[in-house]
Amino acid sequence: MGFDLEEKAKEAFVEDHFELAVELLTQAILLDPTKPELYADRAQANIKLNNFTEAVADANKAIELNPSLSKAYLRKGNACMKLEEYQTAKIALETGASLAADSSRFLNLIKECDRLIAEESSTQEKSTTTQEATPKVVVPEKNLLEEPIVAVAKPKYRHGFYQTPQEVVVTIFAKGVSKESITIDFGEQILRVKIDVPGEDAYVFQTRLFGKIIPSRCRYEVMATKIEIRLAKAESINWKSLEFTTEATVAPRAIASSVTGTQRPTYPSSKPKRVDWDKLEAQVKKEEKDENLDGDAALNKFFREIYSDADEDTRRAMKKSFVESNGTVLSTNWKEVGTKKVEGSPPDGMELKKWEY
Repeated sequence: MGFDLEEKAKEAFVEDHFELAVELLTQAILLDPTKPELYADRAQANIKLNNFTEAVADANKAIELNPSLSKAYLRKGNACMKLEEYQTAKIALETGASLAADSSRFLNLIKECDRLIAEESSTQEKSTTTQEATPKVVVPEKNLLEEPIVAVAKPKYRHGFYQTPQEVVVTIFAKGVSKESITIDFGEQILRVKIDVPGEDAYVFQTRLFGKIIPSRCRYEVMATKIEIRLAKAESINWKSLEFTTEATVAPRAIASSVTGTQRPTYPSSKPKRVDWDKLEAQVKKEEKDENLDGDAALNKFFREIYSDADEDTRRAMKKSFVESNGTVLSTNWKEVGTKKVEGSPPDGMELKKWEY
């Protein structure tokens, strides 16, 4: 079945039906998620559809499954060039060229990368020189009544970020969104978030990041009132903004690893409007505290609250009892559970069964 899907996808690609090719390859991946060629082929179809972020994610997965698959590096190099990530593209292409039987295509693209990198560096140098040499000119204010008023669409969800030397934490304030409706992709300098709630227009937040990240070490957590995304920095430098900027910046410098005295961490925003993030954070915490949860959500919240305030013995007791009882017993007494196995205690009317694998 998976082979038939793969063949049909190739036929669709040859006939320029790229969306169908992506759909067929996605079905094939569901049947065989460890086959790197499927991800590499879907990356190529995504490139044809201008879905460059998705193409990079697919190429990275193919490389993870088979580090010697040369065409995966070619796909990654192509997609990164379209995203203007020329340094990343060059590294991928050079690796692919060392693995491919015929490296001519790689070498041509590497030359193109070198040319674009040189152009980008030249543009930045000219921009810096112009800013230093050009005197500031004061322009008279225009009559605002003569200017047309343009309505700007308000984003569906607010977002912000803060950082430590090791990571950048992006918060999207989306209340009551299920994990199943969220798709998050990490590139080497790309973040793409899609929230697709049934019956509503999909929300997409996609940006080229200020600095490079390590996709394999990035993670996210869906909470009751927000989505918290942790980006692992490739370098311990201070990000001046969340998004990439072509403006000339000072040399990267390490940022302080801790906050001392009465100083509080700052929460810069990617939006030009100034936002009081301390006030916003307090509001979110209050909403989380006041929120009425039930079922698993209430249990998880209760577990986290007890665990976060507990000492080491209490935490050990909680983990041991919860795991050994298959989630039916939660004890905080290490003296009681530390010397014996905790047996399961199912609710009345239910029977605890051991599953055989």
